[in-house]
Amino acid sequence: MPYPQARRGDQVDEYFGISVADPYRWMEELDAPETREWIEAENALTQQYLQKLPARGELRRRMEALSDYERFSLPQRFGPRFFYSRNSGLQNQPVLYWTEGIEGEPNVLFDPNVEAADGTLALAGLSVSEDGAIAALTLAEAGSDWKVIRCRVVATGEELPDVVRWTKFSTPSWLHDGSGFFYSGYEAPPDGDPLKALNHFAKVYFHALGTPQTEDRLVFERADDPEMFLHAGVSDDGRYLFVHQSRGTSPNNELGVLDLGVSGNNVTGAVRELVGTADASYSPIGNIGTKLLLQTTLDAPNGRVVSMDMENPEREKWVLVIPEKPSKLESVSLVHRTLIADYLQDAHTAVELYRESGEYLRTLELPGIGSAGGFSGRRDDAETFYTYTDFTSPGVLYRLDLTTFASTVYREPKVLFNRAAYTSQQVFATSKDGTLVPLFLTYKKDLVRDSRNPALLYGYGGFGISLTPAFNPVTIAWLEHGGIYAQACLRGGGEYGEEWHAAGTKLRKQNVFDDFAACARYLVAEKYTSPEKLAIQGGSNGGLLVGAMLTQVPQLFAAANAAVGVMDMLRFDQFTVGWGWKQDYGGPRDDKAEFTALLAYSPLHNLRGDTAYPATLVTTGDHDDRVFPAHSFKFVAQMQHDQAGTAPVLIRVEVRAGHGGGMPLSKRLDVAADTFAFFLQELGCGGTAGAEQ
Repeated sequence: MPYPQARRGDQVDEYFGISVADPYRWMEELDAPETREWIEAENALTQQYLQKLPARGELRRRMEALSDYERFSLPQRFGPRFFYSRNSGLQNQPVLYWTEGIEGEPNVLFDPNVEAADGTLALAGLSVSEDGAIAALTLAEAGSDWKVIRCRVVATGEELPDVVRWTKFSTPSWLHDGSGFFYSGYEAPPDGDPLKALNHFAKVYFHALGTPQTEDRLVFERADDPEMFLHAGVSDDGRYLFVHQSRGTSPNNELGVLDLGVSGNNVTGAVRELVGTADASYSPIGNIGTKLLLQTTLDAPNGRVVSMDMENPEREKWVLVIPEKPSKLESVSLVHRTLIADYLQDAHTAVELYRESGEYLRTLELPGIGSAGGFSGRRDDAETFYTYTDFTSPGVLYRLDLTTFASTVYREPKVLFNRAAYTSQQVFATSKDGTLVPLFLTYKKDLVRDSRNPALLYGYGGFGISLTPAFNPVTIAWLEHGGIYAQACLRGGGEYGEEWHAAGTKLRKQNVFDDFAACARYLVAEKYTSPEKLAIQGGSNGGLLVGAMLTQVPQLFAAANAAVGVMDMLRFDQFTVGWGWKQDYGGPRDDKAEFTALLAYSPLHNLRGDTAYPATLVTTGDHDDRVFPAHSFKFVAQMQHDQAGTAPVLIRVEVRAGHGGGMPLSKRLDVAADTFAFFLQELGCGGTAGAEQ
C-alpha cells in the first residue's frame, strides 16, 4: 500500500550496555507539525481503505439498532434521594437523574449531551453529600484521565462556584455534615504538556465547600515516594477517613486512618498507620465502632475477610471472619449487617451472604453463568441493588431485599435481537507449560465446526483485571454474521486470585502470550475456525498482547486490532502514569533482568523486515493520556516499514478521544463498525451475507 513516508531518525539509547535504536522518537512530540502531518496522512489512507468495505455501512446501521435500547445504572441512595444514570438509547452520554425515594419522579441533575454537543464531555463519577443535598460531579473532557470536579445543588440544579482541577483516579468523599469533601490530585502539569508529563506525588486534599481550590487543605502526602497512588474515603458512620496507599498498580497497599472526631469534621489531625507494610492488599469493608472489617490477601492469595481493632491494630490480634476459599474473592460489601461476598468461580460470579460475624447465611441464586456486581449500600440499609449480565443478556438490574433475601427485577433492558439463536460455553485450552486457560465461546446454535467460521479472539491478561461474561451490542452484530466470539482468561488477570495474576507479570509475562496463543490453537484444533478465518483483538494492556502476537506467532491468525496499546516496553514509564505499570511489567531502567525480558517481547522492538504480517488495524485517540498515543504511532510506522507481505497495516486515530473512557456512543459505534468490517474483509467474509435484521 502507498504508506505515508515516516522519517527515520538516528536516536539510539543505551540500556545496561546494550544499544537500542528508536528511529521514530520524533513522534513523541504529538503536536509537532511533522507528527500531525503524518497522522493526517495515515488517517486519510485508512479512511480511503475503510470506505470501500462492503460490510461497513450495514454493520454501522445494525450496531446502532442493537444499541438503541433504554439502559440504566444501579441506583445509589444519599439521604432520602436516589441517583442513577439513564441512556434513552442512542444518546452519546448517559444523563444523571435523581428521585425523592426509590419510586419518585425522575429529575435531571446533569446532561452532558447539552453541555457538549459533540458528546465528548462525560460524567466520570458522582459523589453526593450524606443528606443528598449537594452533588460533586467528576467530569472528563475528550477522554482525558484528567478530571474536573464541579458541584451542584440537587433540588434546584444550581451550579456552585466550587471547581477542583488536576485530579486523576479519584472519587470525592464527603464529610457527613456536607461542609466539604476529600479528593486526591496532583500539581498542575507544565504548561502545554498535560497529556504527556509524568504524574508524580499524588496528594490527598480537603476542599471546603464555598472556598477556592487554592485554599484546599493538604491532608496527606507521601513525599518519600513519587510513585504512590493515594485514595481516601470516609467511613459509613462518618467517623474515619481511610487512606489507601499503593505503589503504582501493585495490588498490595498500606493503609492509614484519620479520626475525624465525634463531630465527624475534624480534618486537621494526622493520618495514623493501620497497615504499614505493603505485603498484601488491605481494603476496608466497613466498621463497627473501632472494629474494622478488612478484605485482604494476607496469607490468602484468593482473599479473605478479617477484623481489626483500630485502637490496637497489631496483626496478631486480627480475627478471621471469612476464610479463604478455592475461588477468588472479588469484593465484599456490608449492607443490613450482612457481608455480601462476590466470588469468581472459573471467571463467572458466585455470591455468598454472611452475618457480619462471619456466619454463613446462603448463596444468592443468579440467572445463569455470568457476571453480577453492585451490592453497595450502608450497614443499616435493608436493601441493595445488583446487575447481572452475560454474553447475550444485557444488564438486568435486581433489587435484593436483605430481610427476606428475595431478588426482584428492578429494570430490564429490551434489545431487539434473537437471543435464543445463540449459545455460550466455557472450555479450557492447555498452555505451553500445561496450565489450563479458561476460554468463553459464544456463537449461533446451528454452527458447524468445519474450520470455516470467522472467529474473534479477545484477551487482556494484566494488572489483576478479570475478564468475565458481559453483554456488548456490537458483538451481537459479529455473531449475526456467523462469527464466533471467544474471550480468553489469561494469566496476569485476576480470574484465579493473586497467584494467577503474578504468574503473568515481570519475568513471567511471556506466560500471558503463551496462554493466548494456546487459545488460538485450541480454536483451530477443535475446528471452530482456521488461521485464515481468525482475528484477534485487545486494548491497552490487551493492545500489548496483540502486538506480541503479531511479532511472535503471526501465522496463527489473519487479522488483528490493537487498540490504545502499550507497544514500546522500554519507554512506557516515561509518560503520564506509565511508571505505575512497572509493578506488572518491570522496570526497563531499574533491573537488567527485567530490561532483558521487556526487550524480548516489546512489540516495537521485535518487528522484523522479513516477515509477512497479518492485516493489522491499530486504533488510538489523540487525547490518550494513559497510554501515550506515540506507542501506536511508532509501532505502525515500524510495521509499515517492515511489512514483507501484502496485508494492510493501518492506523485509525480518533480526534478528541482518549483511552476509551467516556467516548461518545456515536464514536464508539464508528470505531466498532470500522474494525469489524476490516475483520470481515480480511477474513474473506467481506459481504453482508448472513447478517440478520
